[in-house]
Amino acid sequence: MSDTGSVIIYLEIVIYLLAMLAIGVYFSRKKLDHDDYFIGGNKLPGWALAFSERATGESAYMFLGAVGFIYVTGLSGIWILSGMFLGVVCSWIFLAKRFMNERKKYDVYTLPDYLAVKFPKHSTIIRVLSAFIMGTFSIFYIAGQFSGTGKTLYSISGVDITLGTVVIAAIIIAYSCMGGFMSVVWTDTVQSFLMVLTFIIVPIVAFGQIQNQDLSISQSLVEMGNGADDWFGGLTGLALGVMLMTNLSWFFGWLGGQPQLSSRFMALTNEKELRTAKWVAFIWTLIVYVGAFLVGIFGSILYKKGTISDAEMVLPYMVSDLLPPWVAGIIVSSILAAIMSTASSQLLVVTTSVSEDIIHKSMGIKMKSSTLVRLSRFVVVIAGILGLIISFWSESVIYGVVSFAWAGIGNTFSAVILLIFFWRKTSGIGVIATIITGFISAILWTISPLESILSAKFSTFFICLIAGIAFSLLFPDHSEGRP
Repeated sequence: MSDTGSVIIYLEIVIYLLAMLAIGVYFSRKKLDHDDYFIGGNKLPGWALAFSERATGESAYMFLGAVGFIYVTGLSGIWILSGMFLGVVCSWIFLAKRFMNERKKYDVYTLPDYLAVKFPKHSTIIRVLSAFIMGTFSIFYIAGQFSGTGKTLYSISGVDITLGTVVIAAIIIAYSCMGGFMSVVWTDTVQSFLMVLTFIIVPIVAFGQIQNQDLSISQSLVEMGNGADDWFGGLTGLALGVMLMTNLSWFFGWLGGQPQLSSRFMALTNEKELRTAKWVAFIWTLIVYVGAFLVGIFGSILYKKGTISDAEMVLPYMVSDLLPPWVAGIIVSSILAAIMSTASSQLLVVTTSVSEDIIHKSMGIKMKSSTLVRLSRFVVVIAGILGLIISFWSESVIYGVVSFAWAGIGNTFSAVILLIFFWRKTSGIGVIATIITGFISAILWTISPLESILSAKFSTFFICLIAGIAFSLLFPDHSEGRP
């Protein structure tokens, strides 16, 4: 790419980053109480919450990890997206309304606080355990996103990975710190539009390039080998079953267990806003997932194995190679948007876990609303710095880091939420057992040889579910102790 082209891309990225920072500055000048800072104060429209939930849900793993996975595996990569799509649909249809109503009923701001008030006899340990585990795994999630920003900027412009990571991380920390939930949702809304634009433009341009080069899609997939031309990867029997279970296992993490997503459901104000949000979420997800699949497949046809050393960089490579600089700058900004939206939301998970759930509620330290907001802003900065340090220390690829965090948070708390929402016999001890089991099993399974056979994203959910049911039956709650 020419020097002029690089300057155009740099300029557009800078404009985008300054716009995100401006949103944070705007909300920092407003008088925000802790209700506004944590969950929007019932002031956010449903469509904005839907865009925010979707932008937050689709992070570096969609633009870099999932697309790279499809680029390597071929048609069978469809099952990862299928599992995630089913999870998104089920969460909006079966869980969103329940979260909205439960948040109003119990007047809570966070997922740990909700779990605690449901089981008052065990509230302190449930709140602390939940907050600790969500905060811990969220730090790793944040690290994965920060790592993605550095890799993206380097692949497009050659900017030093460390420098790029630090600059983007600083901006994310700044606008998250200043405006809390309000600024995160509105920055997410802008970012979600850019993300949709990417997965409309890039597949169309890539397909045009395939036609211009007179390439055969089916023949190219056959030449890739390893079952790339088969929807089931050429696998049969037990191997096929394991592959499907591993890829579809992303489904379980969407079922209410991701606090950064559940908070969007909790922030909905009424059923009219919920209906609007639901359709926005469905249409957005369909466009992005189909586009992501086509980018991965078309990328594998245009760029044979060995052309791109890091499969997770296939989308940035295509953007740089196929698009004019002024369009490439917008698309690079959208990749950064996907990463930044998730990182900022995870920062809020950490800060609410520490300031609201542990310091304010569990330790019982009384403070004014304005003081709580200042404390939360301080926690955002500390959490961001920790995530940045881990992103440099860890050599794990984005897909692996996010997969690990997905099992530790998503699968564990999805099991908890489903038990509470749909099984009245769930007890406080059962919830505690589920949380502890999920935390331990996600770590042990991931580092064991079992992970190469069956993903922790699948196993953790069912291990947690069994633990929750067993301990609820062994140690039932008395009905008068449960609201």
